[in-house]
Amino acid sequence: MIDLTVDLQNASAAQHLPTAEQVEAWVQAALQGVQWQDGAAELTVRIVDEDEGRELNHSYRERDYATNVLSFPFTAPIPMPVTLLGDLVICAPVVQREASEQSKTLVAHWAHMIVHGTLHLLGYDHIEDAEADRMERLETTILTGLGFADPYVEVGD
Repeated sequence: MIDLTVDLQNASAAQHLPTAEQVEAWVQAALQGVQWQDGAAELTVRIVDEDEGRELNHSYRERDYATNVLSFPFTAPIPMPVTLLGDLVICAPVVQREASEQSKTLVAHWAHMIVHGTLHLLGYDHIEDAEADRMERLETTILTGLGFADPYVEVGD
């Protein structure tokens, strides 16, 4: 078990949000999935509504809409006793809408967004096809290890 601290901030009016224990378990699984060896880790997960999600996506990515997850990696300027991974901002209404559109359970989609965002904090990306394939395989391995279905398989396939 990795020495992990997750600061969960709820700035959303949405219902059916994941618990702090669920979020921590999903981050733990992501870190174990990449064979984390860097000791203690800490990150913040902020759950927001569409106004804040849209504002942040516009400010940092110049895209004028709320997206499911934003990742803000942190690199410490000096060595620290704990690795500060950074911040995840997850827009609850977008996650809920996507889960419904993709015929996934809400908890499965929340787990996917937490794992996906954590991998971004660790430097994984999906801009290039090869990177996307690598990241999707890793996400699938982590999520199926948690008992969820492959998030990239269309329902009915």
